Amino acid sequence: MAAAPGSADSSKGFLGWIDQRFPLTALWRSQVSEYYAPKNFNFWYYFGSLALLVLVNQLVTGIFLTMNYKPASAEAFASVEYIMRDVNWGWLIRYMHSTGASAFFIVIYLHMFRALLYGSHRKPRELLWIFGCLLFLVLMAEGFMGYVLPWGNMSFWGAQVITSLFGSLPVIGGTLVDWIRGDFVIADATLNRFFALHVAALPLALIFLVAAHLMALHEVGSNNPDGIEIKKHKGPDGHPLDGIPFHPYYTVKDLVGVMGFLVIFCGVIFFAPTFGDLFLESANFTPANPLQTPPHIAPVWYFTPFYAMLRAVPSFAGTQVWGVLVMGASIVVLFFVPWLDRSPVNSIRYRGPIYKIMLAIFVVAFITLGVCGLKPPAGIYPMLAKIGTVLYFAFFLLMPWYTRFDSVKPVPERVTGHD
Repeated sequence: MAAAPGSADSSKGFLGWIDQRFPLTALWRSQVSEYYAPKNFNFWYYFGSLALLVLVNQLVTGIFLTMNYKPASAEAFASVEYIMRDVNWGWLIRYMHSTGASAFFIVIYLHMFRALLYGSHRKPRELLWIFGCLLFLVLMAEGFMGYVLPWGNMSFWGAQVITSLFGSLPVIGGTLVDWIRGDFVIADATLNRFFALHVAALPLALIFLVAAHLMALHEVGSNNPDGIEIKKHKGPDGHPLDGIPFHPYYTVKDLVGVMGFLVIFCGVIFFAPTFGDLFLESANFTPANPLQTPPHIAPVWYFTPFYAMLRAVPSFAGTQVWGVLVMGASIVVLFFVPWLDRSPVNSIRYRGPIYKIMLAIFVVAFITLGVCGLKPPAGIYPMLAKIGTVLYFAFFLLMPWYTRFDSVKPVPERVTGHD
């Protein structure tokens, strides 16, 4: 007898109808409910799901912003003011987007730091790390082009400085700068080009790389604070003995992290949206003026470590080519970390004191570079930037030696429960 409409069997039949045409249930099981993750995840494992949350926030708020934004040099700044003053809840959407940009980089930096803590870049997760580095690279391009769109004075001059850097490259420099700008100067064509890339091309690349990152993660399995492969020990049912289903255990745990994040996120939006000129600079609240250079041109905070490296290298023969190469190398070196790390163990729990000291120095150097990039190149800051640049590269380039000869502790066969 056929089930009555609205009954449980009817809804199950509808789900079955979908499954015959689209693997909805199979995807849910393979990616969520029957995906076994290590049972000893800690605080550091919140940032992957938070990165996905912030990405969704940026996509949704970005769509609403484009409804009233005008990508024209004569109208861009006024359209942002219109969004802030006249569009219903426009100020909130704009602040959610601007704060979300900074939150995205905070979460990504912590996510990458966690990988260095627990060896999530090591075999068999090399491709997972590479996808993550590509995500970081595309996110930097997305952040830079989004930073230019308000067409404030700092946006204009920031674009002027950054695009001019490519002109220092030999042979192709001048042509490359004109191609990036779409004109011989920063102008309307530049703004239109950056807008198209920011709202279409780069978000598509981000979504593709996020999907690839997650597929690679679920293929090799998640790492854990012990750096142990849980697939080595399986029960009679074929599931890892030290694993638990991602749903409901980690979906609930991630919700706790999301709630904590949203409290901080909303606090910044409602009480400190500019965050002391770090998230939104005061110079960007005046329209772009090619005839008025800001007293100190600096990029937004999440680019300042790399900007400090650029300035730390002296110019030769009036060109900044070596600084540009050093800045580029600071990103490229990240892709080689899985092969630079020669330690016999993964997690920092079982590594020796040398790696721990080098990682601590790296963190201090990176933060110092970030501060130096925000400050004018005067006083002690140029010297600190030089020292920070040397220590940044020392962490990576010396890694094959200090990780190989560093002492290690015995690694347990099964994951542990301590924090």
